[in-house]
This record gives sequence, C-alpha cells and structure tokens, in this order.
Amino acid sequence: MSEQADWARYVSETEKKIGAVEITKTDETVNNEADPDKSNLAEASLLAKIIRKGLVENKNDIEIQRQDPKSPLYSIKTFEALDLNANLLKGVYEMGFNAPSKIQETTLPALLADPPQNLIAQSQSGTGKTAAFVLAMLSRVDVTKKYPQVLCLSPTYELAIQTGEAAAHMAKFCPEIEMKFAVSGEQVPRDTKLTEHIIIGTPGKVLDWGIKFRFFDLKKLSVFVLDEADVMISIQGHQDQCVRIHKNLDQNNCQMMFFSATYDQEVMGFAEHIVKNPIIIRLKREEESLDNIRQYYVRCKNQSDKYHAITNIYGTVGIGQAIIFCQTRKTAAWLSAKMSEDGHAVAVLSGDLTVDQRISVLDRFREGKEKVLITTNVLSRGIDVEQVTIVVNFDLPVLNGKPDCETYLHRIGRTGRFGKSGIAINLIDSEETMNICRAIENHFGKKIQLLDAEDSDEIEKIGNGN
Repeated sequence: MSEQADWARYVSETEKKIGAVEITKTDETVNNEADPDKSNLAEASLLAKIIRKGLVENKNDIEIQRQDPKSPLYSIKTFEALDLNANLLKGVYEMGFNAPSKIQETTLPALLADPPQNLIAQSQSGTGKTAAFVLAMLSRVDVTKKYPQVLCLSPTYELAIQTGEAAAHMAKFCPEIEMKFAVSGEQVPRDTKLTEHIIIGTPGKVLDWGIKFRFFDLKKLSVFVLDEADVMISIQGHQDQCVRIHKNLDQNNCQMMFFSATYDQEVMGFAEHIVKNPIIIRLKREEESLDNIRQYYVRCKNQSDKYHAITNIYGTVGIGQAIIFCQTRKTAAWLSAKMSEDGHAVAVLSGDLTVDQRISVLDRFREGKEKVLITTNVLSRGIDVEQVTIVVNFDLPVLNGKPDCETYLHRIGRTGRFGKSGIAINLIDSEETMNICRAIENHFGKKIQLLDAEDSDEIEKIGNGN
C-alpha cells in the first residue's frame, strides 16, 4: 500500500510539473537523456522482434493473479471462437497464426469483451503479445467514425514501425481501417484534424500531435495500448510523457492495454496505479525451466586460461551455434579478436553498435554465417535461434557485486529452446566467482557440475548428451 501511495504522489507531482511546461522535447531527446542501460531494454525488445521467425510456442502456464468476477477469463482454442470480423480472421490466418498462443487465448476474450476490460499482461518474448493487442485494436475500430479511436505507444521509432507493420498485415483484408504513424519524420500541416482510426507512435510525437497542435482529441480515444510497458515506465522521460497522455484520456471510457515481457515490482506498482480495475495476467517466473539445460563450470586461472578452455570445448563438442556472454564490451572485443585470429567465424554484439548494425549482426548469426556470437547483457533476453546449442558465461553475471540470478536465467535460456536440450558452461577464475556460481546453483536448486576442459573424453560425453 505504501508503494501505491508513493506512486500516486509521484503521478500527482509529475502532472503538476509537466502541466506547466510547454511540450517541446522529442523522443530522440528523451532517449539521449535516459539512462543508457534502460534505453538498451527498448533496443533489445526491437532486436528480439526482428530476429524471431514465426511464433515461438510457449509451454508455460499463465497465472491469472486477479480478475473481474463479473467477467471471468477463459481460454479459447480457435480464433473462430472470438466471433471476429471475417476479414480480420482472414488476416490472422494470412499471418500464419493457425491457433492462438497461450497469451492470446487467455487475453483476447477479456480484451474483446463487452463492456471492455482493462488489462495488464506479461508474457515472455516470442509468445504473440503483439498479435494479441493488435487484433484487439483492430476489432475495436468503428470505421463509420472518421477520427482516431485507438492509440498505441511504443518506446522507439523502430518498435512503433514493427507494430504498425503487424497491424497493416493483419488488416490486409480490411482496407476501410486507416492507420497513421506518429513518429519522428512524420509531418502534419497545421490546423489538420486527423481522420485515421488508429495512431501508432512514440510518446513525444503523440504529445505534440494530441496536445500541442491538437491534430486529434485524446478524450475521444476508446483504446490506449502501452507496448513494452516496462521500458516505457522505466525510462524517466517516457514515464513523464505517458503520465501526461494518460491524464488526457477519458478514464471511464477508454480501454487500457499494457503489454510487456517483464515487470518488476516497482513497474507493476506504477501500472496498477494508473490502470483502473485491471485484469492482470502474468507468467509464473519460476516456470522458465532449466530442466533441459545441462550446466557445468570450468576452473580457470585467468582470462587467457578461460580462452584456452573455450577453444578446447569448441573444438571437441559438435556445436551448432554458440553464444558467449561477457560482462563488458572490452572483454567481448578482446575475445572476438582472439577467436578471429585463430580462424573462428565470430560476430560481436554490444551496446556501442547502432540498432541497424545490431540487426545486421543478428541476421547473419541467424542465417548461420557466424557460428559464435560474443555479446554482453544486451542480448540476454528475447533472442530465439533454434541452432544455439551451447551458452558460455565467460563472465558470470553480477549486479552491484551480487549474483544476478535473473540475468543468468535469461542468458542460459538462450540454449535449450523449443524443448531441445542445451549446454551452459560457466568459466570460473577466482574463489569469488566460485562463490557466485554456488549462489546461483543454490538459487535455482539445479546442480552445476565440474567439467575438466583438458579432458577431451569428458567434453565429448557432454556433447553426446551423456
């Protein structure tokens, strides 16, 4: 309750502060001022969406934490059960969705219910969240009304474009539904009144169009979607802008849909405060299972010894593709140079690359042009490449000097995808690192076994699944 009260006070103070300031900041300004690690979350979300081919089947059960007793949630097994517009249904099948994923079958009945239900939903990357809220957005449009009725906010230009492309694809057979991007580079003449039904954009541009220039009336919106909600709420500038936009909505008649892959306690507290009577659907975090991932640790003396261990393992195990995680960009660059010198086809992905450069690196890795991807935590979430059979923690993840168990889970979860078995190897070069390894082992209750990187017979055994 105290957390809720703190957020209420924050929202009130923020509204007063930004209410007195003319809206002039662009989304680019916000991104530059934001904490760089938080900005990386948005970029990682974009990369995850681009690299993924098709829908990743999610075998996790979804926990319904709270629901409106007047409108209980239920699951559907076919899209026909939703009584969708026939042309929308045609578009859904055109996109390759033959049956709803778990997050879709659980959220869509609530999103399409009458009266509309507010929703805060969390489901891991690749489970079909975008398709779920896009379908709900399109279903809520009244094409006889020639003004914006649906607003979808994304944290970056690229993510907004991704959502818009998904919406355009799904609405392929509904040409009467019109959409408009409110993103950097889009220009609208002064005194224009927008007639498109759906606006997809970034917070700064939407504030300009909706409040500063009044190109459309926020009060007339019947649907408000916050995509990548954890990123939107975590980045300070975006959070302020979202509060301002939310304040100008008709709270009683606008359906709120918040979607994200993750929510920490603070972000969830904020979301629950500004969304009225939400139904909340969240993945049980502990169900991200490590059962099909065999975990090992290798004792090393120093960084050079770590490299020697990697080359021994890589030269012995029949590896499809591998991801090696380093704690810093400097280490990643050093390791890449060493492996390249020894004739290995490697790629590096770290925070100093542009979004376009990262996309290019990931595309090449997905296509198998490089067998090893060396990266930092920017890639610990969201990437699903079926051929990845081994993950190496060149450095174990730590946060404020303590074991970062959540990042460890996300890292080694890059292998063992799609129900297949995977291998995770942790390189240990000190007693301090060994203590971190033991703490991670205790946290998950899964044995991390010692591996002798000098014993080729033992390495062959793990490669054969023994």
